[in-house]
Amino acid sequence: MNQNLRMFLSLSDAVIITDADHRILDVNQTYEEITGYKRETIIGARASILKTKFTTEATYRSMYEALHKKESWAGIFINKKKSGELWHSSISITPFLIEGEWFYVGLFRELEDLREGIYIAEERRSSFQAALLKVLAISCEIRDPAIEEHLTRVQQLTERLITTHNERLNLKLKDEYVRSVSHSSIMHDIGKSGVPEGILYKPGQLTSYERLIIEMHPLIGVDILEKINAELDDEFFKDEFDVARNIILHHHEKWDGSGYPHRLKGADIPLEARIVSVVDVYDALTSRRPYKEIWGEERTLEFLLDHRGSFFDPDIIDSFLLILK
Repeated sequence: MNQNLRMFLSLSDAVIITDADHRILDVNQTYEEITGYKRETIIGARASILKTKFTTEATYRSMYEALHKKESWAGIFINKKKSGELWHSSISITPFLIEGEWFYVGLFRELEDLREGIYIAEERRSSFQAALLKVLAISCEIRDPAIEEHLTRVQQLTERLITTHNERLNLKLKDEYVRSVSHSSIMHDIGKSGVPEGILYKPGQLTSYERLIIEMHPLIGVDILEKINAELDDEFFKDEFDVARNIILHHHEKWDGSGYPHRLKGADIPLEARIVSVVDVYDALTSRRPYKEIWGEERTLEFLLDHRGSFFDPDIIDSFLLILK
């Protein structure tokens, strides 16, 4: 092997050098110590000797595509040591053309210093957060047998609306934020678990006192959320809970300032709450409730348009109309 490549073996990170066919030419001592594989036993073996099913196929596909183009690549692998123990690592792979031959140098860095738990790939982390938030939301509203369908519809419509709104107005919202809004929308009405059933499902008109109790549910919801957050006390859900708090507290605020509980107006209402507000009203109107019959699509859209710029952010209404076409 070329002497210029051997200098990489002196690095403190785990280093693996392969040929163009991804067969191992050499590894350094750190690699041996971490993986448990001795240099003399794996030279000539495929670099995939450490491969596990826990690294996503998308990750491997991305790597193979980059290396096929002779481009550098970096990503996260969940590999397996000789002992069977999982090894979570960040890896960068760089191709080198030396005397007409291609070589690959891989540098691994352990992620095991994440002492609070193992590394979780972003898509698995996102899926886990979404599932737990859904369980929390349904648990808080278990009295309503149709609640799961309503919450799922709100979540799906929220995802479509924020994606369309972001693209239409070129807001450049971060993917993490878009995911958080979609996940957290399912928590919007958890405060209704603190409202007496006789008021919540009353078929007739509410008295002013009953209306006041109903309008307390955003504050009750935030209190529930903060208690859950205090019990978890984990950064894992910080972004989701910050966004969920805004949605729970402000999804009944109105664009003209006539909403509740704080009578916020216009852009003072967090974007995530303005988006869920439109979706929640749409689904409520087009669904049967104890106190109302189903509204048809035409009547519901007429209501949304009539209140564009009064109850609802006009730009969000315009984006919502696009996803219904």
